[in-house]
Amino acid sequence: MLAGIMPDTITIRRPDDWHLHLRDGAMLRAVLPHTARQFARAIVMPNLVPSVTDIASAVAYRERILAALPAGAEFTPLMTCYLTDATDPAEVERGFRTDVFAAVKLYPAKATTNSAAGVTDIARTMPVLERMAAIGMPLLIHGEVTDPAIDIFDREAVFIERTLAPLHRSLPELKIVLEHATTGDAVDFVRSAGPSVAATITAHHLVINRNAIFAGGLRPHLYCLPVAKRETHRLALRRAATSGSDKFFLGTDSAPHPIHDKESACGCAGIFTAPAALEIYAQVFDEENALDRFETFASLAGPRFYGLPPNEATVTLRRASWRVPERIAAEPGPVMPFLGGEEVAWRIE
Repeated sequence: MLAGIMPDTITIRRPDDWHLHLRDGAMLRAVLPHTARQFARAIVMPNLVPSVTDIASAVAYRERILAALPAGAEFTPLMTCYLTDATDPAEVERGFRTDVFAAVKLYPAKATTNSAAGVTDIARTMPVLERMAAIGMPLLIHGEVTDPAIDIFDREAVFIERTLAPLHRSLPELKIVLEHATTGDAVDFVRSAGPSVAATITAHHLVINRNAIFAGGLRPHLYCLPVAKRETHRLALRRAATSGSDKFFLGTDSAPHPIHDKESACGCAGIFTAPAALEIYAQVFDEENALDRFETFASLAGPRFYGLPPNEATVTLRRASWRVPERIAAEPGPVMPFLGGEEVAWRIE
């Protein structure tokens, strides 16, 4: 690519989404086609009701996902195990060795949607984590403390200091993904940690800072957990994502909720980015003059960390403005996509 000349098309290996919420039932059927249109594989979050905590429930959920795929779609769900204080290390290892579990997900108890059964004390999970370190199985972490005395905007940084850094020191061989990084603190930690530590970055955290949640009034569709942070943190995330480092890769954390559950007295956390996720990422990389590093972030770094081959198929994006739909129909109630009604500058051919 010549300096100062930006292409009108870009072709990359077909990307994967390394952090995705598909929900279940009618909502699953409504949102899955938007992911399958763009991504070959996705790490599927296990925080259903009831949670995916064992091999049997993961296999059953995977079958429901595959049954919901549109005809002709080529998409592979990668299942995860919901970690609790009582998770059996032997069950986790069996699931990993039989290709049922791609990873284990750690939610601090009550940190986010459907996380009440999550981990109350990481010390109680050490037998599982030690087993995972021994077999090379990744741990995916929602990195926030739940102490009500900690300001919501500081919960990621405090989690890194109190929990993540000590865990990495005690088990440096454990493969860890800090999910949906939102702060410069997270970027600095991941950069300084060993090769066993990486992070996913969402499209929405690259686009909005915390001011957007309150622009002209309360914007519930921009509320997610971890919540968006200061502009300095957004810029740190953009630098990390577009740096070409293998330590940062694509994870949308696309998390659909019906509009009536977002626009309520106690609105749900989650931003539904799936309808335009790859195009929004491409727009960010274009704005940062980093399209030559987009394939690493979207298609290569994630498979490398998980020990999987990159996809052979390719996808082409064209510089062409289009408008994100304002609503996506779903039986539980319509869902509003991120940037719904707004224009995005890139489009998948």
